Amino acid sequence: MAEVRSLNQSLIQCINKKDYKTASKYLAQLKIALLNHNALIPSTEVPPAVLGGAREILEIGAIVSIHLQDEPAFLRYYAQLQPFYANPILNKVPSKNRNKIVGLYLLLLLTKNNIADFHTTLENMPGAEEDNFVRYPVMLERWLMEGSYDKVWQATKSSQVPSEEYARFSEVLVGTIRHEIASCSEKAYASLPVSNAKQLLFLDSEGAVVDFAGERDWDVRDGRIYFPHDDGEKASLSSSNIINNTIGYAQELETIV
Repeated sequence: MAEVRSLNQSLIQCINKKDYKTASKYLAQLKIALLNHNALIPSTEVPPAVLGGAREILEIGAIVSIHLQDEPAFLRYYAQLQPFYANPILNKVPSKNRNKIVGLYLLLLLTKNNIADFHTTLENMPGAEEDNFVRYPVMLERWLMEGSYDKVWQATKSSQVPSEEYARFSEVLVGTIRHEIASCSEKAYASLPVSNAKQLLFLDSEGAVVDFAGERDWDVRDGRIYFPHDDGEKASLSSSNIINNTIGYAQELETIV
């Protein structure tokens, strides 16, 4: 196991330097070394201390993949960790990073709107909501189901974000919400002032609104956004209902129209 220890030390050094690309190379070598020692899958033939080390390496791999924005790699690491988390012998020394990894997985499921797997994962971890890493995505999911998108946005911009890895998924989630609100706005309004759209879409500046409008093929002129015109669809929709269903502060938005 000398090779594993040496590679692991190099891996930790890369993590401390935030050199995640090099870290991923060491992780690939470590997985091969663990496989050669039959430690990539929990077995009674492998000492628990060795398996505990393997679990920690895989957890580091999951976190590194988040920093590299490599979603498929994160999902592979998450899947590889499940036999370790289910091993009763290893659970005698609980993982310090399990709730963080599971919380990140829950947050990823939210960005995919995969609510069924979200709740299945939670059901398999009774009491986990007491941990801040798990409580954060649970809180976001509840607000999403309520349509309280403003609360989601505020949470992703506050100290409630448990770690920098969570912030990366939070940005994706806010982007998903923004496009959903945009779709509802297209159906509810013929046009909106750019200044109001900035608030509605949780954007930081009017310039960002103009850029976003370009992505959606909206027409921006004279300080207003003009949405693609569909009289039949707009006539069948109530503006107040759209806003009530998509954001939690309809009273503030009454001044928009």
